[in-house]
Amino acid sequence: AADRIGEEGVVAFVTNNSFLDGMSFDGMRKHLAEDFDTIYHLDLKGNARTSGEQRRKEGGNIFDDQIRVGVGISFFIRKAGERSKAAEVWLYSIDDYLKARDKQERLLQFNNYINVPMKQAAIDARYTWLTEGLHAEFETFIPMGTKEAKATKGNAVNVLFKMYSSGVNTGRDAWVYNFNRSALTENIQGMIDCYNEHVFKWERRKDIGANVDEFVVYDNEKISWSSSLKQKLKGGHIAEFAEAKLRQSLYRPFTKSNLYFDRMMNDRVSVFPSIFPTAQTENRAICLTAVGKKKPFHCLMTQQIPDLHLTGDSQCFPFYTYDGSNRRENITDWALAQFRRQYQDDTISKWDIFYYVYALLHHPHYRQRYQANLKRDLPHIPFALDFWAFAKAGARLADIHVGYEQMPAYPLTMVETPGKPLNWRVEKMRLSRDKTQIRYNEFLTLAGIPAQAFAYRLGNRSALEWVLDQYRVKVDKRSRIVNDPNRADDPRYIVNLMQKVIAVSVETVEIVKGLPELNVPVVLSTYPPR
Repeated sequence: AADRIGEEGVVAFVTNNSFLDGMSFDGMRKHLAEDFDTIYHLDLKGNARTSGEQRRKEGGNIFDDQIRVGVGISFFIRKAGERSKAAEVWLYSIDDYLKARDKQERLLQFNNYINVPMKQAAIDARYTWLTEGLHAEFETFIPMGTKEAKATKGNAVNVLFKMYSSGVNTGRDAWVYNFNRSALTENIQGMIDCYNEHVFKWERRKDIGANVDEFVVYDNEKISWSSSLKQKLKGGHIAEFAEAKLRQSLYRPFTKSNLYFDRMMNDRVSVFPSIFPTAQTENRAICLTAVGKKKPFHCLMTQQIPDLHLTGDSQCFPFYTYDGSNRRENITDWALAQFRRQYQDDTISKWDIFYYVYALLHHPHYRQRYQANLKRDLPHIPFALDFWAFAKAGARLADIHVGYEQMPAYPLTMVETPGKPLNWRVEKMRLSRDKTQIRYNEFLTLAGIPAQAFAYRLGNRSALEWVLDQYRVKVDKRSRIVNDPNRADDPRYIVNLMQKVIAVSVETVEIVKGLPELNVPVVLSTYPPR
């Protein structure tokens, strides 16, 4: 369209709104600003692919329910003559909570673009148009991780962690995750047999030019195909079951599950073979919300392999990385020197910094002030005034989050239903409307849940609500695989888990409340802003 108007003209589009603030569109916005003199954009919202309060704010879609993405109207204006370096960008965002009909009426009322109350965008160095809520001092803090540091051979500088990784993306959760180890073994062995049979037939096919998408048999009760598994099929790779690949994973917050951890049967294991190479590997990792996600920023520490969606497309920062039998601390020597110099304290260790970071990422002021920055970038870590208060708080948070199964049980009232036999089995637990009781099953109700249990949130749910959602009997619609969290060897595990997660939640809230005020000056670190 830009080519067709030549030296002068107007391009007008009604489009998906994602280019307005998406990080993957930074380059696109840069070139739009270079190709035109003036840009007007009306953000009509209506993105149905969000949740909670944000979904309600988006309001109705201007096209009613025909599409689910946010909608915008753009005018790109090019004038003849010499062009300035970058276009003026003017933006209008329609009010929150409006229904589709209200938005349509608003457009009719405007009638002409000159009647739209637009504001000029203050474009930053990354070509961000929506800079409201972004705080410039964030860029002066030390980044937790960068792509440049990950790619650096040898020691890295100007960064806290040398390496980080997204969580494991299996592409077939129903097949490679299960609460029951025996059921997982049976499921994965059956899928491996089906896959290997396809490899055998593929290598002996008569039609050499066969399309693999048409060659494979799509039987959801025998196998789950993905593009990566089809590529392995074409390469003639045979899958082999190994008991050692049955590992423990943190699938969702405070929800451990058995995982078949294997490059063949998982779409992407990322670099976790070098983070948790064996079941006995000693390590801890801070997992946090990935950049660009709509979910509120949150983090959780684990000592098991984390799933990709543990904290909302998780990015994970381990303390150690492993290369065979060699173990390396992942916090950089450069970062250690910066912290020791800042606080004039040579007793500060890398573990202290690790826990300092974990506490700081929980600080309400940090999360609130930099919420817009955290949607655009991985966390940048400032130097708070009281290092040791944060380090000690972070160490305790880490211990109770990682070791939640060893926490003392919170004292709930066990209300047994008269006439019902003793039964610890769960099908699906339900929370009462006032959130003070859990209907465990027909035999048992757990009463006396404190309000603080719901104040510790990981994204759009509290820790307790995550457990309630995950610990139920599920039947996968496609494969018909059953995932049953009940334990024959420990019938009361789920009841005890409820009480322990409540205890973790209550203590977490108290620790976070006790953190010192952030009290950070505008520039806190010696890290040079990009």
